Amino acid sequence: MSFCETVTKPTELTVISKSPNKHNRIYLTAEPLSDDVVVAIEKAEITEDQEMKVRSRILADDYKWDINDAKKVWALGLPPDGKANMLVDMTKGISYLQEVKDSLVTGFQQATVQGILAEEILRGCRFNLMDITLHADAIHRGAGQIMPTMKRAIYACQIKSGPALLEPMYVCDITVPAQAVSGVYSTLNIRRGIIQDKEDRPGTPLTKIKAFLPVLESFGFTQLLRQNTSGQAFPQMIFSHWAAVSGNPYEVGTQSYEILKGIRERKGLKEELPDFNDYYDKL
Repeated sequence: MSFCETVTKPTELTVISKSPNKHNRIYLTAEPLSDDVVVAIEKAEITEDQEMKVRSRILADDYKWDINDAKKVWALGLPPDGKANMLVDMTKGISYLQEVKDSLVTGFQQATVQGILAEEILRGCRFNLMDITLHADAIHRGAGQIMPTMKRAIYACQIKSGPALLEPMYVCDITVPAQAVSGVYSTLNIRRGIIQDKEDRPGTPLTKIKAFLPVLESFGFTQLLRQNTSGQAFPQMIFSHWAAVSGNPYEVGTQSYEILKGIRERKGLKEELPDFNDYYDKL
């Protein structure tokens, strides 16, 4: 089962990352993309292939972006799964920038399908290239110098921008006789379900309950529900949306931390979470 990683606030400082040969530096920040932009990318209303003029008008008119930022969108994340992310060039008058653009975009796209928290897909992140220092000699600013530097900068940004986990949610329609409703509520409670709506069907003893249920909690949910309602409740579940897992993934004991620990264990990753100072290079 898959999760996504995201950021929840703008980076509190500009992240600096130096290339392996120390001759190039990338200055980067991150911020969350609004939900409506993420959905527009996922529905292919905003795409990588659009002409810059078309895409910037959509971003400015429909999503209230600054038109100058909208014109500077360099790339979306790696399709099909990581595309709901953006790289925006905010630099001014940088020499050799066009020559390293491909390496920067590739580094960014690779990072979108393997976030820092647990190597899960990134979703809803905007990365801003604020500045870049490049070596005058082309041999010192090849892809091998730029790509890994870009990835490290993205990971440092992710750690410093309110990192969060997103989990997939089912929308769950449950039809049940009125006298068994309490059994539905208690089952949803145990499984972190969120009740959205309850309506009685006029002229019948049935009640329809609509709730959101984390996919993680859905295994064995139907059996538990039948057990708690003496077999009278029937759920229908379909994928609905992604929702943030509560708590800071870096805080021991939070739900985020526990789920993250499980994912890292399953993937054979180190138990301790990545540290900002391992990815941030001081000047």
